Amino acid sequence: MMNKASTPSTPRILLVKLSSLGDVLHSLPFLEALRQAFPRGHITWLVEAAYAPLLVGHPALDQVWPVPRVRLGQKVRLQELAALLRLMHRVRAHPFDLVIDLQGLLKSAVWVALAKSPRKVGYDKTRESSYQVLTERVPPYDPEAHAVRRYLHLAYYLGASPAQPIRFRLGLTPKTDVSALLPTNDPCPLVVLHPGARWPTKLWPAASWARLGDWLIREKGLQVIITGSAADQGLAAPIEAHMTEEAVNLVGRTSLEELAGILQKARLAVTADTGPMHLAAALGTPVAALFGPTAPWRTGPFGPGHEIVRLDLDCSPCFKRRCPEPRCLTELPLAAVQAACEKILASEGNTC
Repeated sequence: MMNKASTPSTPRILLVKLSSLGDVLHSLPFLEALRQAFPRGHITWLVEAAYAPLLVGHPALDQVWPVPRVRLGQKVRLQELAALLRLMHRVRAHPFDLVIDLQGLLKSAVWVALAKSPRKVGYDKTRESSYQVLTERVPPYDPEAHAVRRYLHLAYYLGASPAQPIRFRLGLTPKTDVSALLPTNDPCPLVVLHPGARWPTKLWPAASWARLGDWLIREKGLQVIITGSAADQGLAAPIEAHMTEEAVNLVGRTSLEELAGILQKARLAVTADTGPMHLAAALGTPVAALFGPTAPWRTGPFGPGHEIVRLDLDCSPCFKRRCPEPRCLTELPLAAVQAACEKILASEGNTC
């Protein structure tokens, strides 16, 4: 149902979705639907600077305004503070006809409150009382629905057609040359292992990752690439130490664009529940996703061709970041992950 408030023929729209990597990727179909609802609109996306490369150049967007990441309690550089103040002035100085809070947190509500607009739309009863700054509060979404569909429901409220196909397009074009990061003499197809995640409860044991990597190289004839951020180096080292075959360790060595380029080349990605899982899915790379404390029906890789691997325990999903006995992943058998890989590779073709 579209709200009946008057809208100019060329509305100026501000979309506020700051983070994180997975959440920004889940918002891409919303952007496509928003463009369909407002074909002549001027759409600006406010996003944290780390994720701006996903959006710059997107055909459905007119502008991307990167937000400097300033963490409370940490030392703020003068340059970052100056950039933040400039952006605040920019938001305040450019009135909008419609502001959309797709984040529903205090950090997004600050920007929504700062923006000048007669219409500020978002879901009601969101966390941290962020809904208080809205002029239009859409009834709360079904928490069990997938994030992509939750966001699209808001697009339908704004006038988008539910009949529109769900599309994932990225602003970045993964044309970054990643050949220098990969062995030049190995013709075997790539498989990406991404073992890291922000929550300790989402981690599969290093020894299990190592056994999976050895199996993929020795039995399936694949070239194994281990990826992750610099913070994941402590996870990658024991995986390499446990492996008997040789993998390529790119942990902490890739930009977001380079990671996208590698994922796009891969026949398969095996990941924890983390942002690069969604990046692989958005790029069309099939994912074997390992889930424990979280719900794949809410935030799993979206679309066909992916495999979810999880134990059906009474305590899962618990959504706990810490657990004294995280059986949901410590007891996840290697055979179950291998079976998921086999299923994907059987449809993809994987021989050298």
